[in-house]
Amino acid sequence: MGFKKKQMLGFGLILLFLAILLSFMMVTLNNLKSSMTEIVENRYEKVSASMEIRQLFSRSDREILFAANDANKEERAESLEIINENHSLIESKIAGLSGTLNKIKAKQLLKEFETQYASYSITEAEIIQNVKSGNSSGNLSSLMDDQREKRTKVISTMDDFKDYQEGVMKDTLSNSKQTYEDMIGFVIFAVILSILVISVTVVWMIRSTSKDLQSITKVIKNIDFKNLSVIPRVPVRTTDEIGDIAKSFNDMAESLEIYNQKEKDFTEKISEQNWIQTRVADIATMYQRIVDVEVLADRFITRLAPMMGASIGALYVKRGEGVDMRFVKLASFAGDGEDSGRRVFRLGEGLIGQCALEKKSKVIDDIPEDFQLVTTGLGEVNPKSIVIAPVVFEDEVVAMVELASLETFTKLQKTFLNQVLDTLGITINNVEGRMEIERLLKESQAQTEELQAQSEELQSQSEEMQAQSEELQTQAEELRMINEQLEERNRETEEKSKELQVAKLNLEKQAEELKLSSKYKSEFMANMSHELRTPLNSILILSEMLSDPNDSKLNEEQQEFARVINSSGQDLLTLINDILDLSKVEVGKLEVVFDEMNLSELPELLHRNFDHVAKKKNIDFIIEKSKNVPDIFFTDEQRFQQILKNLLSNAFKFTEKGSVSVQIKKADEENVAQWIQTKGASNWVEIKVTDTGIGISKEKQKLIFEAFQQGDGATMRKYGGTGLGLSICREFAKLLGGWVIVDSEEGQGSTFTFFIPSMPEGFKNVGEAIAASPEVAAANHDDSAATFVDQGEPDVVIMDEEDRKKAKPFCNKTVLVVDDDHRNIFALKNALKHEGMEILTAENGYECLELLEKGNDIDVILMDIMMPGMDGYETMTRIREQSKFEDLPIIALTAKAMKGDREKCLKAGASDYVSKPLKLDQLLSVLRVWLTN
Repeated sequence: MGFKKKQMLGFGLILLFLAILLSFMMVTLNNLKSSMTEIVENRYEKVSASMEIRQLFSRSDREILFAANDANKEERAESLEIINENHSLIESKIAGLSGTLNKIKAKQLLKEFETQYASYSITEAEIIQNVKSGNSSGNLSSLMDDQREKRTKVISTMDDFKDYQEGVMKDTLSNSKQTYEDMIGFVIFAVILSILVISVTVVWMIRSTSKDLQSITKVIKNIDFKNLSVIPRVPVRTTDEIGDIAKSFNDMAESLEIYNQKEKDFTEKISEQNWIQTRVADIATMYQRIVDVEVLADRFITRLAPMMGASIGALYVKRGEGVDMRFVKLASFAGDGEDSGRRVFRLGEGLIGQCALEKKSKVIDDIPEDFQLVTTGLGEVNPKSIVIAPVVFEDEVVAMVELASLETFTKLQKTFLNQVLDTLGITINNVEGRMEIERLLKESQAQTEELQAQSEELQSQSEEMQAQSEELQTQAEELRMINEQLEERNRETEEKSKELQVAKLNLEKQAEELKLSSKYKSEFMANMSHELRTPLNSILILSEMLSDPNDSKLNEEQQEFARVINSSGQDLLTLINDILDLSKVEVGKLEVVFDEMNLSELPELLHRNFDHVAKKKNIDFIIEKSKNVPDIFFTDEQRFQQILKNLLSNAFKFTEKGSVSVQIKKADEENVAQWIQTKGASNWVEIKVTDTGIGISKEKQKLIFEAFQQGDGATMRKYGGTGLGLSICREFAKLLGGWVIVDSEEGQGSTFTFFIPSMPEGFKNVGEAIAASPEVAAANHDDSAATFVDQGEPDVVIMDEEDRKKAKPFCNKTVLVVDDDHRNIFALKNALKHEGMEILTAENGYECLELLEKGNDIDVILMDIMMPGMDGYETMTRIREQSKFEDLPIIALTAKAMKGDREKCLKAGASDYVSKPLKLDQLLSVLRVWLTN
């Protein structure tokens, strides 16, 4: 019999006995209920009714006696009314009892009571009639005696009826008690019997199933939970539920064995992966601060061979290109002192050359017995396995690694070797790139020093020629005086005339040399203009084509990149033009074109160019133009606008709060005359640029108009710039026939006044040549003020997260870009976002330190070196002073590229060094190396 059937049979018997017990209890309780209902509803009500009839009868009897003896007329009438009312109630009670009686004796007693009460009622009616009529007391007395006799009989009969009903109620109650006691006895008997039946059933069920369960329990207790590779099985003896449990246990045991095996395999793979990653990170850390390929090769093979379990190894690095390409051994491990193995090989030469040609690894396990390469102090041992692997960078073999071991290389070691070689190619390329940069830098420095020496030599020659020219002029004057004196003496004059002719020829020769020197200088400036303009012109044209939304096939983001390139190229072109213009001013060849311009459009032009600057700095920008200013004005509009642009750029740069205002009015010629000649001008205009900035001390107000001068060193460090802006303004104003003056108080702001004449006929006498340097005022101004069009950052297209994870090796890494140039930040931000990185930016060292203190999870820092306030050197030093940032990668970025800069950056705390202009693939390669450490 199955376990389920056993349970159903056992619990069925239990339910059967419980049903029988419950049925008997229901019948017994129903009998008790009937008995109690009879007692309460029938007997008790009948006794209660008989008691009420007796009370009503007794009250009527009292009222008759009162009415017959003591009552007055009114009381008698009230008593008679009560008697009649009671009589009606008694008759209704008797009628009610008559309908409920079910015992013969009770009916007989009630019938007897009705007869006696009817006789009593007749007597009572006669008494009431006599009382009403006022008959003699003798007749009333006999009626009262008769009434008392009948009353006694009525009361006796009523008491008999009540006693009978109480006796019946006592008998019913006694029967109910007996029924209850019988029910209790039966319930006890039934419970005992049910317990016995249930116990027998349970014992039978337990005994029938315990044997199988004990066998299962025994197997489970024998399981070794520390070793689930082998689990005992439960024998299946039955086909019931216990048998199903045994089968399920056996299936579970098999699944656990399979899972345990998979878990062991997974743990082994994780351990192998951890082993690989730990050693890859160790080697990547070793790459830090290596600047020589030979050092890199020696450290790499020394570190790699023990990790691979190799007894000997060698590293070959590619040298040369094309037909001259060869691989040279730069380092070896455990050599025999005679530098065993080949020193050089070419593509296809030997197994190692063939592996380099095919760009594939090769493992040799079947090694001849006479192949002895591994040497010890006792002798030579032949290796068991040799691995030859190429180091590939950008699909080009840059190095080869060969290792030999006394044991066969494992699959884990081969996997480790492949991962290490992936990063080695990048590192070799970076180190060779740095070596090449250092070589080129040294050559550049040598050439610079040579050019500087040549320049000094030319300067010296120019000074000598100047002195000779002055000397010749003096000699010419002396000769003229001598010639006048020698007119009287012809003979001496002829001789002296020859000498003078020789001197004249020498002077003409020197003049020709000076002219030739000036020509060389002009040709140099022309060549420089050509060499700079030619590539820049291509950049501007191509970038403009790419940024055209109608012709370009690029997306919006790429078009914005092209527009940024175009804007930067325009700034550079402006810088080149100004350099050439200043050079022309120096030699007196700058063209100034006087033409009419509309001064009424000047306020709108200034608002359009500088409103966004004022809004960004949260300062007021006010322009006032007097009504008497003429609308038509004759001057060089380009130079005029450049002067105003420089003055306003200066004002906005040095104003942190308050306002910048421009006042345009017609100038008083007498007031202008104290500064400059006013002859030839039709009218004069005075333009004042006033700011509430830092101001200029009295002793520095002349100094600021000199080239390369600012208020002091702190001003240059905080606000940047070259100190040429005001010098350019004054010199250009002189070209236009005007002048620039300053009125300022330190800490109270400054007012620069620009006087300019309207010259319909042009200005011919320029005056002194402008001594200017080849830079422009706006070149190093704030980007916000130096550009006429405010170029906001474009929206960046964000790649799908899953795509970036698949395509980018450093997805979800956070980089902090520290640079004071918004264009550099823009370019880096967009480039690195495309690689899936999260970008944080800081414009100086202080903001960088604040971001690090906020606890941002930063993986790498790109640090610009030349920044106002706190430069990159000091920022890196402060970061490294904090122990929690000792291992944070910092990559220094600088365009200075002077001798010793790299060592200075590394000493300050940089992990690596990249020079500007940046190559994106080189930057990403460096980031990839440091982010995998």
